[in-house]
Formats: sequence, C-alpha cells, structure tokens
Amino acid sequence: MGRLDDKTALITGGTTGIGFATAKQFLHEGARVMITGQNEARLEAAAQELGQGVVPVRADVRSLDELTALVDRVRGTFGGLDVLFANAGVGSFAPLEAIDEAFYDTQFDINVKGVFFTVQRLQGALNEGASVVLNASAVHEKGSPMGSVYFATKAAVRSFARSLAAELPPRKVRVNVVSPGFVFTDFQAKMGLPPEALDAFAASIRQASPLGREGKPHEIAHAVVFLASDEASFVTGEDLVVDGGYMYV
Repeated sequence: MGRLDDKTALITGGTTGIGFATAKQFLHEGARVMITGQNEARLEAAAQELGQGVVPVRADVRSLDELTALVDRVRGTFGGLDVLFANAGVGSFAPLEAIDEAFYDTQFDINVKGVFFTVQRLQGALNEGASVVLNASAVHEKGSPMGSVYFATKAAVRSFARSLAAELPPRKVRVNVVSPGFVFTDFQAKMGLPPEALDAFAASIRQASPLGREGKPHEIAHAVVFLASDEASFVTGEDLVVDGGYMYV
C-alpha cells in the first residue's frame, strides 16, 4: 500500500524539477495527480513521462481567472482535493541598482501572489482533513548579495503558512512549508547568473553544508510526501527544511 492511496493531489508547476519529481512520487504512493504549467509542450511531455494517473492542465498562477477555472477542473475531475502542493515559483538574482519594476513584479507575482491565490481559490475544493504544502526555500531566513527580491518572496511564503495554518483548522486542513536547500534543476539555469557565478554559488553552498553536496529533486519530493500523508496528521504550521544542514549547522 502507498502512503497516498486513494488521495487526490494538485501540484502547481509540476512539469519540471521539484514539482515533477513530487508528481512522480505521489503517483508511486498511490495518488491521482493533476499538474499545472504554463507551457503546453512541457505539460504534455511531463504527462507522457509520468504516465497513467496524471492529469495535465495549463494554468498560470498569476491569473485569478485561470485559477478559478482550475478549481472547476479539479472539481470536475476529482470532486475535491486531499493534497495541494503550491510549488510554482521562479527566482532571479541581480544587484540592487539593476533591479527594475518588471524584475520585482515577476517574482512577487508568481512566488507570492501566485501562492496566496492558489490556496485562496482552491481552499473551497479541499476535502476535510486535506494537506496544503507550500514550497518556500531554506534561504527565507538568510540574506545574500543580489538575492533581495527572491529571498523576500520566500520569506512571505513561510509567513503565509503560519496564518493559513491558524485559519483553516475548522475544516481540519493542515498547512505546512517545505524549504529546499540548493537543488540543481532547470530552476537555477533561470536565475540570471552567469555560469561561472552559478558554479561559484553552488560551490559555496556545498562547502557550507555538512553533507557537502546539493540536494536532488526526489529528496525534496519525499519530504513533501510525508507532509501530505497521514503520517504528518499532527503537523501544521511547520517549516520542514531539507537542505543538508546548510541553514542550521
């Protein structure tokens, strides 16, 4: 038996990286899974690779209309949700003087507005006892040159979980955060750092981590499965940091 047998799950940003790895693990654990993404080709490719049990839906978390339509799709397909993994996110680094309004808005619109309204719109479709997991980052308590905007968005996600965990218990809905450390996926390639700067950044993380390496997407997926499952039935408002010890050792 799987830990998510007979459960229904939605993963935003489920076509690549941590979202894709989590969809794969959810399916392995017995869940029926809906994944979202903005790119039709990536959606179809992800769905084909994941195989039976996955439902791909094109949706942009920045659009409240598309999130509302996603609710209808969830209800029409599953009836309701047992697990919501608000995973869609972006990250870019730039020095303070180079940050313009578009740079700021893109990250806050996806990482903050997108996460908040994903939960707000879909909370009515959550079954009693459902689990909500928000994807933040181990950096939400840190600071770094060129990381001011991205780090702030992840701090906001961590804060959301505290308040949402306090607001949703009347329906026995739990809300937790998974905070990955450095996990090399397509995400890092979109950060806007030159390859040599990205390599140096990764090396500094490895040096600071007791385990001496970056994480792998499936390692984050296992943490999300725990938070989504009944094994975490007495866990809410928690921030599960999965970073090889980088933050706290």
